[in-house]
Parts: sequence; structure tokens; C-alpha cells
Amino acid sequence: MLLDVRNLSTRFHTRNGIVHAVENVSFSLEKGKTLGIVGESGSGKSVTCYSLLGLIPKPPGRIESGSAVFDGIDLLKASEQQLRGIRGKRISMIFQDPMTSLNPYLKVSTQLLEPLKLHMGLTGRAAMERVIESLAEVGIQNPEQRVHSYPHEFSGGMRQRVMIAMALITRPEMLICDEPTTALDVTVQKQVLDLIRDRQKELGTSVIFITHDLAVVAEMCDHINVMYAGRIVESAPRDLLFSNPRHAYTRALLASIPSIKPKNELLHTIPGLPPNLTSPPRGCSFRERNTMGQQELCLTGTTPELVEIAPNHFVQNCPGCLAIKETHRHELLA
Repeated sequence: MLLDVRNLSTRFHTRNGIVHAVENVSFSLEKGKTLGIVGESGSGKSVTCYSLLGLIPKPPGRIESGSAVFDGIDLLKASEQQLRGIRGKRISMIFQDPMTSLNPYLKVSTQLLEPLKLHMGLTGRAAMERVIESLAEVGIQNPEQRVHSYPHEFSGGMRQRVMIAMALITRPEMLICDEPTTALDVTVQKQVLDLIRDRQKELGTSVIFITHDLAVVAEMCDHINVMYAGRIVESAPRDLLFSNPRHAYTRALLASIPSIKPKNELLHTIPGLPPNLTSPPRGCSFRERNTMGQQELCLTGTTPELVEIAPNHFVQNCPGCLAIKETHRHELLA
């Protein structure tokens, strides 16, 4: 096991109250495998992974509890010096928007040389050759010339390729991808996903893939965690999650995927908005939006716990979310 996270809770202490961004989250990642974390915006996906790397702004952020053991090191208890030795070397991250992640005032060569100098002690010609090689590996044409360009001289897809090259240049053991294809068109998105997968196979890297796009995790991931209101509501291997979704939120997300098969009916939408996490609801956090289960059965006094209902298949034990609304039963059987 490369990474084992247990009971992680992260909160933000703001003037408007305490935001319960991540509550009691547990998961693990094996070497060479890909874990998908899916959910709507604000569900806690990114905060979970930022917490692991010590990237939560403090204040107002605070990791309240939990452990995250990476190859024997608890990342949540590691010193800043220890984290600096891990971030960018053993664990790398690809961010959502490469234009805000890359420094617009520095050439691409300068930004790719930095991790080699900091983490591997490479400088001079050897380092530059490694940078050019990394750009070529991610499909940048004429890397010898493009390496001296500035970020604004690249298209969105090419900037994302530069970010992937930067993340993988130190050959990390784990890669966190925070919605790396959100701002890209479909063709470029497919190229970027194929690139990440090819590099993963070649380097044996473990990957955490954060996204709201279930079509992406269906293609990329071995195991999927579905998050809602700061908690994991369902966790299962990819094939099992898609063939037998149990939580009402998971079923609602799957029903919202556009189908290429015409059905002459409106696309399913989840009504309302996620709850305000400065005052999270007691009991089932999905109760007010639960149209796929039986809302009247949702827990109101106690928070549902994650329980194992089948081998390696975990789901929150809320009766209302586990129940299937009769009008949606035919959709699940289709």
C-alpha cells in the first residue's frame, strides 16, 4: 500500500463560521493504481488532496484529525522540511488551470529546471537535456526551441502538457491530477488523458484523479470514491460502481451523464444545491435533494456511516439513500 488515509478532517475557520470542508474521510491507494475522486464542486475533492500535501492555507485552514501514511511517513504530522522533500519529488500534482499554475514571467525552461535542481541536484547541460527530453515525452514539437518559450506562447492543451512534464520530470511515485482536463476541448482532453495513462504505465506511477466527470473516471480509474458535502458517500471498484450504484447521489450522478442513445426525454438533473458546510445538516446531507431514493426514510438525527455492503464496496448506511424510488427502478434495470 503506497498511501493510506484514515479519518481525515479539514476545516476552515472563517468570519462566517467554521467550514466543515472534509469530514472523516478514509481511503487507500495501491502502487501503480488509479483512484478517482468524483463529486460536485464544493464536495471536498480538492481539499482532501491539498491536505495531504500541506497546501491548505493556515489560517484559516486547519487539519483537525486523521493520518495519511505515505510509504511509512505520516504526511499530516510531517515537518515542513519533510514535506518539501516529498512534494514535487515523490508526490507531484497537476493543477486545473495551467495558466495560473505556470509563472507567466518565466520561461518554460526555468520552471522545469527548478524541480531538477531542488530535488535531484541536476544543473547545467545534464538538467537542460532532461527538460528537453521531458517535453518531447509529452508530445511537445521542437522541444529544443519551445523550451525557451513563455507560457502565453503555448495553447491551452500545450500548457497542460508542460504541466504534466513538470509533474513527472522527477519520476514521482504518486501523481495527483486536479481536474486537469476541465478547461480543454474534447479532442485535447482525450490526448491529455492518453498521455497521463501512457506515462503512468511507463513509470509505474500511482494516480489520484479528481474530477466531476464520470466519463473520465470510467476510462481512467481502477477504484472510485464519490464525495458529497465533505464525506465519501460511496466507494467501490470502477466496474462495480457503474454496474451496481447503491447511494442515491451516485445514481443521480450517473443518470446525469448525457447518452448518445436518443431517449426523447430531458436530461436528469439534481435539484437544489449542496448544503452550506458552515452549518452542515444533521443526519443525511443529501436528504433535501434525494429524488432517486426515498427522502422520507433519510436519517435526520444521526450522521450515516460508511459500511461495507459487499467486498470492497462501501456506502453510507442511510435508508433513504439506499432505497430506490419506484419511478427510477426501470432506469437501473435498463
